[in-house]
Amino acid sequence: MAQLLFQSVSRYRSSLYETARNLLRSRNNQFAKVQRLQKQLGEARVEVERLKNEWQRTNDDLHEARRQLKQQQDRADQLQERTNRLPSDLPLKHHCFGPKMIALCLNLSNKIGFRPTEQALKMIFEFLGIPDKPPMWSTIRKWSCRAGVALLKEPVEAADDWIWFVDHSCQIGQDKAMQILGARAGELPSPGETLPLEKMRPLAVSIKTRWTWDDVRKEYAQLAKRNGTPRYVVTDGAKELWETVDVLQKPDKEVIVLRDFKHHAANVFKRSIGKSDRFLAFRKQWGQTRSAIQQTELGYFTPPAQKEKARFMNLGPTLRWASMILYHLDHPGSKTRKTISESRMNEKLGWVRTYRDDIQCWSRCQSIIQTSLRLINRVGLSAGTFLRLQEELTQLKVHHSWDCSTSDAMCEELVSFALAEESKLKDDERTWISTENLESGFGQFKRLEGQHSKGGLTSLSAAMGTVLCHWTPQRVRELLPTVSTKQVDQWVKQELGSTLAAKRKLAYQEAANSSG
Repeated sequence: MAQLLFQSVSRYRSSLYETARNLLRSRNNQFAKVQRLQKQLGEARVEVERLKNEWQRTNDDLHEARRQLKQQQDRADQLQERTNRLPSDLPLKHHCFGPKMIALCLNLSNKIGFRPTEQALKMIFEFLGIPDKPPMWSTIRKWSCRAGVALLKEPVEAADDWIWFVDHSCQIGQDKAMQILGARAGELPSPGETLPLEKMRPLAVSIKTRWTWDDVRKEYAQLAKRNGTPRYVVTDGAKELWETVDVLQKPDKEVIVLRDFKHHAANVFKRSIGKSDRFLAFRKQWGQTRSAIQQTELGYFTPPAQKEKARFMNLGPTLRWASMILYHLDHPGSKTRKTISESRMNEKLGWVRTYRDDIQCWSRCQSIIQTSLRLINRVGLSAGTFLRLQEELTQLKVHHSWDCSTSDAMCEELVSFALAEESKLKDDERTWISTENLESGFGQFKRLEGQHSKGGLTSLSAAMGTVLCHWTPQRVRELLPTVSTKQVDQWVKQELGSTLAAKRKLAYQEAANSSG
């Protein structure tokens, strides 16, 4: 070996020393490389072992997930095979349904109507696979009428702080319904909260073709005999409702008559603005514009529909529309006007410019009314109410920086009205001077009637009070058995006699028979 080394050295140009050193260095490099590779091999083996363990865990998790999935599938199959049933709900005596179902139907029909309630329950039963049949819409209607009459007959607790809210409601024909709702002054919501419908009690519903002052006095006297004399009676501006309260007055107990603030504000608006030539001309052009553009390319600028009833209390949408039109007339480059030529815009809507100052004045008056109503509907009436109202309206004027004699006069008149009503109370008394809940109840009742609200008062008037209540099974169990369908028929005969719908049906029958 050594000989071979010495023989090969002669082939290199480097010296023996250099050659030996290079060979030793190469050997050391190879040894270091081997050690490095051995280290990498060890790390690779550790990583392989870790991956094997992780794979095993993943595989175990997969098997567990498959097992749980199979369990869930088996459970779903079992549930599908099992027949769904309604909750336990024993039927009331002489009924096919229990109080839970009846309460559900009454609450649902107050929101969407009788026929939609039946259809909605059918779809829900079908979706859940429930084999039972829901109540028919006609059955739900009968329940509502029975519940409404039962509410009117239900005795109220004796107290000396009752508030009566009285108003009339009419549809087509001569029949007019007078409804009286009650609330306890001691149970009014805290200042800052509105009075909810659930706090109101239906006390009386009476229908007549013509309400004389003697008729109203008789109704007041009968209700007072049954439920006791109230402390307050709140009505709108109808004289036959508030001047007849004298029948309730007693030497030892004064009944305070209060006027509804919203109706008074509407009357102020009508007197100050509604009868002016400018406002009447504006309404006329407003109606003409609605007819002229609603089926054109200007259709999305169509004015809102006019409300003949209470139009002065619902003027806000119209004034917002007018302000919007003024903006687009002043800004020809607005995105909304891209497809409308300037000549077309001016031809159909340019007339609004001539009412710019009037619209600003009317809008200020509308803001005054809305601000006043928000305050009254949240604090009621008590000592200091007129001062709070005065402060609110002063802040409104400062915020908008107006100088308008019409709106100033309206502020003064509303504050004076609040002061006059407040002066009727004692320092420690608090009551309510808004019949909005009563009007809301009339509105919900018309929604319950659906399209029949345009056909005159019907036997459904018996259910007028049900819209005020949230029905529970307990309330159904207590009230519904107390009134039969026969008693409802007697109530309808006494209050309505032959309804407008019945007379219309008879008229068609006679005409059909004669032509046959």
